[in-house]
Amino acid sequence: MTHVFDEATAVEQVDGTFRAHTHPAYNNMVGPFGGITAATVVAALQAHPDAQGDPLSLTINYAAPITEGAWDIAITVLRTNRTNQHFTFLIEQADGAVASGTAVFGNRRDTWSHTELPFPQVGAPEDYPEQPFPEFIAWAANYETRFVEGSLNIEGAQDSSVSTLWLRDKPARPLDYPALASITDAFFPRVFLRRGTYLPAGTISLTTYFHASADELAEQGDDFLLGTARGARFGHGHFDQYAQVWGRNGTLLATTHQIVYYKDPKA
Repeated sequence: MTHVFDEATAVEQVDGTFRAHTHPAYNNMVGPFGGITAATVVAALQAHPDAQGDPLSLTINYAAPITEGAWDIAITVLRTNRTNQHFTFLIEQADGAVASGTAVFGNRRDTWSHTELPFPQVGAPEDYPEQPFPEFIAWAANYETRFVEGSLNIEGAQDSSVSTLWLRDKPARPLDYPALASITDAFFPRVFLRRGTYLPAGTISLTTYFHASADELAEQGDDFLLGTARGARFGHGHFDQYAQVWGRNGTLLATTHQIVYYKDPKA
């Protein structure tokens, strides 16, 4: 049986582009969940006949909501070097462009390595109860979430925007680059915590850095990942939030940063 994530990220080549389709399981408040869009782009990039290496970075700029139905990804290979490969891509629907971005793939080599950022000091995922997102956030039902801190069960404005949680696909699914791309966006807007309520908000631009090699992803299997996210500055209708995703074994798999638009009727 095909996993719902694979259904949602399926692509086919049509007239030189890659065609994808929205999936109701990953709906957001307006259009599809941005993480599933990013994941689908990664799947298309990996399927490109000239692709070499594995994803290193992805930046996607959401210009307009994707509407229900088919959407197309036009990919251009800008340059292929010995160790890295550069792409641009454009996402279009019938009404025109809805997103654009860049990506870099690379050939990972054995070199000196060190993770300077410490692994968060938390308990095992089994130490925390499953705590789902509110039901109206459809895409979140595809993740099993166990919050260490910063859940959406909030009572008033918070002094901190930090959320730390264990999460994995639901039902569980072996980790790959598209799934990792999606998970790096699986953090609700940080402004919800700071203001203590839901606000109209949406990602404008998202960048993800893939630190994990293919072997390191395979080591994770379908186990829980640890995610932690926080904002840096809120104001003038925008804020940024950044996050890290770790394996249970302490391997830093990905980092991400995004800029988010919001409206605050309380202001």
